[in-house]
Amino acid sequence: MADFNEGLELHLRTGLTTVCHAWAITRKDGIVFAFTDHDMPLRFAGYEFRADTGLSALALAQSTGLSVDNSEALGALSDASLREDEIEQGRFDGAEVRAWLVNWADTDQHWLNFRGHLGELTRADGGFRAELRGLTEGLNRPLGRVYQKPCSAVLGDGNCRFNLAQESYSQQIDVQKVEGARRFVWDDFLAFDTDWFTRGRLEIIDGPAAGLWGTIKSDRSDGGQRIVELWEPIRGTVTAGTQVRLVAGCDKRVETCRLKFNNFDNYQGFPDLPGEDWVVSVPSSNNANSGGSLR
Repeated sequence: MADFNEGLELHLRTGLTTVCHAWAITRKDGIVFAFTDHDMPLRFAGYEFRADTGLSALALAQSTGLSVDNSEALGALSDASLREDEIEQGRFDGAEVRAWLVNWADTDQHWLNFRGHLGELTRADGGFRAELRGLTEGLNRPLGRVYQKPCSAVLGDGNCRFNLAQESYSQQIDVQKVEGARRFVWDDFLAFDTDWFTRGRLEIIDGPAAGLWGTIKSDRSDGGQRIVELWEPIRGTVTAGTQVRLVAGCDKRVETCRLKFNNFDNYQGFPDLPGEDWVVSVPSSNNANSGGSLR
């Protein structure tokens, strides 16, 4: 949190103030939306804060301990600011939020009094309600390794370290047929094994839904056609001709890591953990009860 602005402090001490609030929302794709509850646009901190969005905020609850700072912002949906279809597509999920207290008569007098991200965001009747969560929200997230046989890494992340840009592990292709933005069908498809993309990703490259992606539920062949089905529909318009990228999937098994990706050195599971049968075994005088060799 930035130090309190000395000029703003002197202004507040006068007792007759000209202050308002301003917010900047930065989505994960880098697009920034800036708003103010003043009746005129404001410019400071490198942003132009729009005044015609109807955005306002409820009281901000902050603390000096580890409890989560939170607030809510209310606003109107419009094509010029936050659009309902983009909220539905999840483009604002987890967006960074910064809030300032600013003297609208002298915008050099401003103070960053909140920084966090968007939580639950709902819309109805032409408006939206956004939950603002402070930086201490991250302290509620469990951290550390999980002792389990399957790999705990996400394919291609910093722990897995597998390069998905390698040839044969992704395919960029135009959509031929699509049903309900969930079922994609190709009559001709490059030579990939069946199930190669199961548990992988389908990413939208262009069109209205560009930047969205879905997890692949199944990848199969049927009557000469290749059918890729997602767990959930893409929350945007996808038509024939839209370019998509298919990324190979991983089922987290040690055999898949070693044989499909040749990445066993970075396997993040514990394949030699004893199974439940060994844990609940009882002493036996007739047979060896060691569980046998793992190799």
